[in-house]
Amino acid sequence: MADDPKKILIIKPSALGDLIQVLPTLGAIRSTFPQATIKWMVRTEFAPLIENLLNLDDVILFDREFLGKAWKSPKAFKALLDLIKRLRNEKFDMVLDLQGLFRTASLGWLSGAKVRLGPANAREFGWIFYSKKIKQDQSCIHLVDYYLKIAEAGGIKAFDRDFELAENKEAAEAVDKLLDESGVDELDYAVLIPGSAHADKCWPVDNFAALADKIKEKYGYTIVAAGVESESILAQQINDKTQTDVINLAGKTNIPMLVELLRNASLVISNDTGPGHIAAAMGNPLVMIFGRSNPARVMPYNRPQCVAAIEPNDRGFKADSTNPKHTVNTITVDEVFEKVCEQLPCDS
Repeated sequence: MADDPKKILIIKPSALGDLIQVLPTLGAIRSTFPQATIKWMVRTEFAPLIENLLNLDDVILFDREFLGKAWKSPKAFKALLDLIKRLRNEKFDMVLDLQGLFRTASLGWLSGAKVRLGPANAREFGWIFYSKKIKQDQSCIHLVDYYLKIAEAGGIKAFDRDFELAENKEAAEAVDKLLDESGVDELDYAVLIPGSAHADKCWPVDNFAALADKIKEKYGYTIVAAGVESESILAQQINDKTQTDVINLAGKTNIPMLVELLRNASLVISNDTGPGHIAAAMGNPLVMIFGRSNPARVMPYNRPQCVAAIEPNDRGFKADSTNPKHTVNTITVDEVFEKVCEQLPCDS
């Protein structure tokens, strides 16, 4: 084991929400080895989330779609060779593969680092590339705890669970302008995140609409819907079914702007999707609605009041449930609103 690693690589290319779970591990690495150079391999489209982190020295871009063509495209094959060459030239002392796949584990091995840490249950036989494999147990069902346990195998000490996402002033100014143009009070709005990359993680539009009316009636917040451009139709459908106006900002924010939009929100209601996990990192009032995905693994850390789910703590280690009672449609509007009222004064 490296006594004092000078260069450390985190491999966690995706997804957006999973990157949030790595932030406490990044902070622990920086606290344990303050003089080390820390780099993070991340998919190109998600790099804007982490490239300005105070605890991180640099990002290494991983263009999954392009590199995946290496077997048939000479240009992609050359790009893959260039990436491997860069990893070897960096001379990393330690690699933490938190993705747990063959491609990520093998890249860690190809870097030449002597210390290569990863999950014992890495898929696609990825575990064969690690110098040390770390098992998940009852003490680390949550990914934050599991990633820290993997890091501890490299001599990294778990300090505060810090989800550091420093303010981006340029993005904050752009959000202020967007809100002003949309007629939204920047100090008094709630955000709905009605979309997801997985349709079966999406709470019904009718439920979002009914909840928006309840929030407006009780708290008076302007209701904003956010997400990627393809989710604009969901925001419009919600607006069509509400008694109040829902401001459609889907597709109008890049990742840094989305972070700042969520940072200043009075309340966020989200499916289990990347923007919801960003909101969780901010610590603001939040309700995340879970269906098949296991809340115990990825819920807002140590914030059970933010979780709307059936049996959130009784699903073991599995990432997903096939039990019909765990589908997202089983969560009622009243159950989500009750979670809102746990975090906001109901007499306002």
